[in-house]
Amino acid sequence: MERDILQQNEIMAARNRGYFDAKDIFALNLVSSPGSGKTSLLERTLSDMKDKIPFYVIEGDQQTLNDANRIAALDVPVIQINTGKGCHLESDMIHDAVKKLNIKNDSVLMIENVGNLVCPSMFNLGEHKRVVIVSTTEGDDKPIKYPDMFHTSDICIINKIDLAPYLDTNIEELKKNALQVNPNLVFFEVSATKGTGMEAWYNWLEKNLKMIPEH
Repeated sequence: MERDILQQNEIMAARNRGYFDAKDIFALNLVSSPGSGKTSLLERTLSDMKDKIPFYVIEGDQQTLNDANRIAALDVPVIQINTGKGCHLESDMIHDAVKKLNIKNDSVLMIENVGNLVCPSMFNLGEHKRVVIVSTTEGDDKPIKYPDMFHTSDICIINKIDLAPYLDTNIEELKKNALQVNPNLVFFEVSATKGTGMEAWYNWLEKNLKMIPEH
């Protein structure tokens, strides 16, 4: 049963990816545990960069429209997916949401997955890059506790670095643990609330948006 579910998900993920590539849409799957600051990071990115890059957002949560309302307040097209008892988004959900969003060519699609470091790692959505966000408040052992998520991600954003001096978390140890799981991870150290380190993340976004046809 699980094999069938994953196989069907992969088929639709491939269709999503083909659609994104055809329209030069750069799709990012943002994953994290609850409370990492994923939505705050997204808000800051959209606020600072929406005049340079056309963004579209899919918000995944088990319940409520809270996060979608926060994005809509920034005047960015957004659609909410409520998964109910489900702990992750699936590729058919993305397919349906994308049709409703009517995404224009040469844009960035931000998919904010359900807050969970386990289930979303198994489900490809057709994204170009998977971005795992981890905060300093979570400790430095998350990558070895939840290796599948870090192994399947391309980017690791370490958020809330402004709080590091007040915590026992060692950022270098966190990165070391993550690299043990995935030696190819690219890191960004940021404070989404303060704006620290965000410029490097924005530069990466702009660079990769231009490289979409090469994917």
